[in-house]
Amino acid sequence: MGMGEDEWARYWQHEQLPGIDLLRARYVRHSFPRHSHEGYVFGAVSGGVEDVVLPDRTVHAAPGSLVMINPEVPHSARAGVPEGWAYSTLYPSTEVVAEIAAETTALRGTVGFAEVDVADPQGARMIREVHRAAEEGNALAADSVLRILVARLLRRYGGSLPARTRRSAGFRNAARARDVLETRMAAPPSLEELAAELGTSPFALLRAFKQQYGMPPHTWLTNARVRRARALLDAGTAPADAAAAVGFTDQPHLNRHFTRIVGVPPGAYQRERRERGVVPLTGPDPARKAGPPTPASTGSPPASGPLTVPGPPPASGPLTVPEPPPVSGPLSPVDRHRAVRKNVQDRAEPFTVRS
Repeated sequence: MGMGEDEWARYWQHEQLPGIDLLRARYVRHSFPRHSHEGYVFGAVSGGVEDVVLPDRTVHAAPGSLVMINPEVPHSARAGVPEGWAYSTLYPSTEVVAEIAAETTALRGTVGFAEVDVADPQGARMIREVHRAAEEGNALAADSVLRILVARLLRRYGGSLPARTRRSAGFRNAARARDVLETRMAAPPSLEELAAELGTSPFALLRAFKQQYGMPPHTWLTNARVRRARALLDAGTAPADAAAAVGFTDQPHLNRHFTRIVGVPPGAYQRERRERGVVPLTGPDPARKAGPPTPASTGSPPASGPLTVPGPPPASGPLTVPEPPPVSGPLSPVDRHRAVRKNVQDRAEPFTVRS
């Protein structure tokens, strides 16, 4: 399903900020299905409410709160109020966060965050300042604020994630099933065939896989296909060819799942990469010339050609770079406050409530 006229999204990467993706969007009817990310998610809602559904609870993120999701944590998201939500999100890679953690904290091993939603208006502002600086072409400021932000989040809310030590038969079968699906993504076996190949029953495999990865095998496979398609699009592969390579039946099939999981259609995703010089041009490029995104028609993606997503309004307001936190010192306690905070006015972009 395409986006409505009151929805817009921009998912992109600055060529001088490798290892971090940026999404700024307003969604009303759009919802994200259960999925996970290879890296971290730092999000700041500037209008409305976003419901983030985790395996054990649902978080209601409103202006003034900051959402942090660790790598490979399954989650979905949807509007928490009829008018939807507008937000700015950063997706730093595990390598970027590990580098900052090693330089600014005493944390060792894989770092992560025990809290998902915290009351942190200053942190939310810093997320939007990274976006603003990147959109203005100020890579130095964007990189500086990003590093200060991540160091601040690690010191306030971070810790070392416990290593998984489970080595049961179910754990091993789930890991083997994942490897089979990853290797044979374009032509995967059925659940019954996969279970027989691993020497277990379909229901036992289904239970073990969901317990280990937070989603059933077919949902995990769709998520993995979209990840692989993103890598192909980053390398300059045409969306139709990427769809065939990862096992989607055709380009509309890729468009549908890619848009639901990433938040923008594959054509718009690749076009932003090309305009910023991140994706190599491998042939005639139908994309428009570099410049701010512009509103366009919406609707379901056609059989050929990418769906164009309406562009976001430009970020406004002065850019301020906060002072970096001290490198040494003990970790501060985790802020345990978590709720919808409607009285915090911390918005950097317009949000129109439509009746």
